[in-house]
Amino acid sequence: MQSDNLGITAIYCRLSRDDGTDSESNSIANQKRLLSQKAKELKLTNTKFYVDDGYTGTNFNRPGFQAMLEDIEMGYVTTVMVKDLSRLGRDYVSVGHYTDNFFPEHNIRFIAVNDMVDSNDGENEIAPFKNIMNEMYARDISRKVRSSHRIRGNMGEPLSQPPYGYMKSPENKKKWIIDTEAAEVVKSIFMMCIEGKGNETIARILQENKVMIPMAYWQSKGLDRGGKKTQPDPYKWCKTTVGKILEQQEYCGDVINFKTYSKSFKNKKRILNPEENWKVFKGVHEPIIDRDTFETVQKMKAKAKRRAPNPKHAEKNMFCGLLYCADCGSPLWFNVNHPNTDIKYFMCSNYKGRRGTCEGTHYVRADSMEQIVMLELRNLANFLAEDEEAFADILEAKTNKNILNQQRFLESGIDKATARTKEVAIMYEKLFEKHINGIVNEESFMQLSQKYEIERDDLKVKIRQYRDELSEIESLRTSKEQFTMAVHKFMQMETLTPALLNELIEKIEVHSIEGKGKNKTQKIIIHYRFVGVIDNPIKEENIILEARQGVAVEYLTA
Repeated sequence: MQSDNLGITAIYCRLSRDDGTDSESNSIANQKRLLSQKAKELKLTNTKFYVDDGYTGTNFNRPGFQAMLEDIEMGYVTTVMVKDLSRLGRDYVSVGHYTDNFFPEHNIRFIAVNDMVDSNDGENEIAPFKNIMNEMYARDISRKVRSSHRIRGNMGEPLSQPPYGYMKSPENKKKWIIDTEAAEVVKSIFMMCIEGKGNETIARILQENKVMIPMAYWQSKGLDRGGKKTQPDPYKWCKTTVGKILEQQEYCGDVINFKTYSKSFKNKKRILNPEENWKVFKGVHEPIIDRDTFETVQKMKAKAKRRAPNPKHAEKNMFCGLLYCADCGSPLWFNVNHPNTDIKYFMCSNYKGRRGTCEGTHYVRADSMEQIVMLELRNLANFLAEDEEAFADILEAKTNKNILNQQRFLESGIDKATARTKEVAIMYEKLFEKHINGIVNEESFMQLSQKYEIERDDLKVKIRQYRDELSEIESLRTSKEQFTMAVHKFMQMETLTPALLNELIEKIEVHSIEGKGKNKTQKIIIHYRFVGVIDNPIKEENIILEARQGVAVEYLTA
């Protein structure tokens, strides 16, 4: 038999948050002291410590534990010592595998001091039960942590690390504050997107400007954040990173909890949660991006063409994502004529000639669209210049309608949630009476009362959200002012840019060409942001342009 004094005596120590109030007695220093003393008593002198501080016992992919296994595989280790079986792990199947199979196969003496387990003494009948109890303990702790996690999340406390652009407040770790340096980068990313630049282009510009990627930036600030840390170039931005930043609603000042979940306490892999299961709390911290800009970016990204671009004609027209078929509602796709590449046009992406269902092509040339929109915006600017009061009246009437609809919805939501809160309170009171009278046992009472408490908390959060939105509804009244400012900006520029188009226009509906010969007409309807379609009393004659060589079309606008 191999002598106990030959080879390494592996002293394995582990500590994690799972240990709760036992963390002091289970501290790494305490484990080292206890096990070193026991090794001396057993005359095991060639000791080596393997430590995992901050690692759960339900996952065996721990660096210290894996290093010990590697040394066992190499034949360096003869004995493994732990304080108790729970230090080895809290998954009874895996712990059983190591104690009953792996260690004996490698001639390893296994000792769990406090559980009085020593493989030299033969099989221990109590050990399997202790392993099961250890897993049950881990399961119970996990359940309590999940319950606490759910309650905190439902109350609006951020459950995740702050995204790039924010940091935790030194005074209150539950509060996010703006990280000025990173926030400027976030603002520039959103601005470049509004200007019509794609994610790949934005990533290239950031790299050329030597802007550090988020992980490199956090490392430069001494912050330990999860994620890939092996990127050799700290300035090499990825289009995926840019895309994630553009999708994060948290930049509007919101907290969004429960975006991901795990299936069980044994499986730590995070799974994407359906959006309807998210909890959104608006206006919790200071915004980096205003909500209108964020929503504009989301619409631009949603409208973006999904098909792969032809690398020979990969240019992007400023009307991409704004033009829609008036008949089927599908977006119009940008095309380049062949072989005459000077002709660029849009047509319905759902046209039946391209395996779609729409009857018409809804063809419109890009240069014609630019002239039409320029004419309409000039008419709008002239209306504002000639009679600003009448212009304001039209916008007031439109925004007031939107405000009234939103106000009714929020007030109805508050009424329903308040009524349900009263119902839950009555149900809880009746449950308590039944419990006192012995009709409902303790276990049922605890389960039902917890259910009512969670629903009550959810309703409180919902009512608070509705009231916050109701108090902020005045912001809708400022939409007409934002639109007026955008028109003023156009009056100063007198040119079209992607940023200005997206600031002024929500979408443009393109109808099919009607009529024959010299009587061809095509209706173009512009929906402006905030206010929809505007009936402009100051209107010039309809514009007549060549749709194609020798074919003129009169464009009718609302």
